[in-house]
Amino acid sequence: MPLECPRCQSNRIGSNNYGKKGAGVVGAGAGTVGGISAASSGAAYGASLGFFAGPVGATVGSLSGAIIGGLVGGTTGASAGVALGSVLDEQVLDNQRCLDCNYCFRSAPSEEREASGDPG
Repeated sequence: MPLECPRCQSNRIGSNNYGKKGAGVVGAGAGTVGGISAASSGAAYGASLGFFAGPVGATVGSLSGAIIGGLVGGTTGASAGVALGSVLDEQVLDNQRCLDCNYCFRSAPSEEREASGDPG
């Protein structure tokens, strides 16, 4: 059964996804900072591998190790943030928005609807 606006009963409903967007940005930032701080070990490892190619290889190896550490940290943090934000959108925030009357509301899980007698 399609979702309806509780105010005007329109079935033209959109999602705000504020929690997912906000937590994803915060997670990406935190993950990048964590990844860059952990990248020192990646840079050292890259430098030791690049050492066999000489000073240029050590420099390129350490830079690539640091960049990869930051990228992996940022991606991991963003994924965790989006997962948390998705839960916030579903459980806490008024994530649904009526495209006709602009009313924001939360879609109740099906168990709550059945308990309240609301067909959906």
